[in-house]
Amino acid sequence: MNTHAPLQTDVIIAGDGPSGAMLAAELRLHDVRVLVLEKDTEPASAVRIVGLHARSLELMAMRGLLDRLLGHGRKRPAGGFFAAIAKPAPPGLDSAHAYLLGIPQPVVVRLLEEHATGLGAHVRHGSAVAGFEQDDDGVTVELADGERLRARYLVGCDGARSTVRKRLGVGFPGEPSRTATLMGELALSAPRDEIAAKAAEVRRTHLQFDLRPFGEDVYRVVIPAAEAGTGQPTLDDFRHRLRALAGTDFGAHSPRWLSRFGDATRLAERYRVGRVLLAGDAAHIHPPIGGQGLNLGVQDAVNLGWKLAAEVRGWAPDGLLDTYEAERRPVAEAVLDNTRAQLTLFSPEPGPQALRRLLTELMDIEEVNRRLIEKITGLDIRYDFGEDHDLAGRHLRDIDVRDGRLYDLLRRGRGLLLDRTGGLTTDGWADRVDHLADSTADVAVPALLLRPDGHVAWIGDDQRDLDDHLARWFGRRAG
Repeated sequence: MNTHAPLQTDVIIAGDGPSGAMLAAELRLHDVRVLVLEKDTEPASAVRIVGLHARSLELMAMRGLLDRLLGHGRKRPAGGFFAAIAKPAPPGLDSAHAYLLGIPQPVVVRLLEEHATGLGAHVRHGSAVAGFEQDDDGVTVELADGERLRARYLVGCDGARSTVRKRLGVGFPGEPSRTATLMGELALSAPRDEIAAKAAEVRRTHLQFDLRPFGEDVYRVVIPAAEAGTGQPTLDDFRHRLRALAGTDFGAHSPRWLSRFGDATRLAERYRVGRVLLAGDAAHIHPPIGGQGLNLGVQDAVNLGWKLAAEVRGWAPDGLLDTYEAERRPVAEAVLDNTRAQLTLFSPEPGPQALRRLLTELMDIEEVNRRLIEKITGLDIRYDFGEDHDLAGRHLRDIDVRDGRLYDLLRRGRGLLLDRTGGLTTDGWADRVDHLADSTADVAVPALLLRPDGHVAWIGDDQRDLDDHLARWFGRRAG
């Protein structure tokens, strides 16, 4: 393979799912040339409903995407997520978007791709990455049809069976699937009262059994599979399991989509090797309990985007790109752990059921319930910046500021100095960091510095200290 061909683009992204499309858009906010390669020729036909949690909704609001998504989804209260234990959301969650948005995954992908291409990203469907080689100056990518492309960086957003991760030689340790669950949307002809009563009866011993109405006569069906097999299930598979567990198949017919998922839990040993990086399911997989997977990948993309753009644009301080793995891999570890815990609580065995009853009781304590909901929604994420202030490393909720809302000021993917003193400056970083002097802003600190992902990088009122933190996150002063 000729690894010294001329550069054709700055970044190639393998995979046009939510992570890949979001990353492409983030890079384009900084005028990075981006090519997204998607192996499938057509978008997925399965209209699977996914949930966007509060932290992801905040990121969508920061980029001006939330209103578009809200028009295609349905809001649900931000409670009852942890192991499906039915507890209401605790009051006062630290977000202006403290709800779940249920939305079809193909709609999310389409809107994110439209956002990316509207910013100038190029997307090629039917283009599968077969291999690559990297050197000191870039990466040469070979496609399945033999075509070769050259970029400065390659990012694998190509899913759990990631070709990029495998070719990179990065280990993917964890646990293989031991059980499987069938999930789909199909019509049930039995009366609704009968379906509800029988589902409640079965759930006493099989907590993962769920028949939830989704439109007229259409139900979202979730049932434990007989074994941990793989492959696309059929309508007969669903009918057979419904009869085995409920004694009836409820007249199941006309499936919209059917799928099988296992409980494999794996985490990539590294997120970066040289000029090749991993994000989304290519870096981590886990059972879909709590609906965290898509959210985790989108948040990877927003964390990585501005840092990779800084490398490409030439202003990144030393080590900035390495903070992507340092920050995001522990977040994935925590998600894998909470899904392991939740999966245990679904077991029909006496020990896990006793533990479930105990946790259900403990969740009546508001702070316990709050802690678990914050884990699921991503509101508990705090990156370790080595700072003592409670806000450092955390997200900042959307607040009223002069002439609008805080998140509206983050649409360009730049840093932001929110200055209540009026005496600070971003001189020398104005091409990378915006400055809002607003003494009325509803924050209990004199000033703070936000990264492009909305996490608080600095709090204080001293210009010299601010300059040090501007240099830490946004490189050398211009001029």
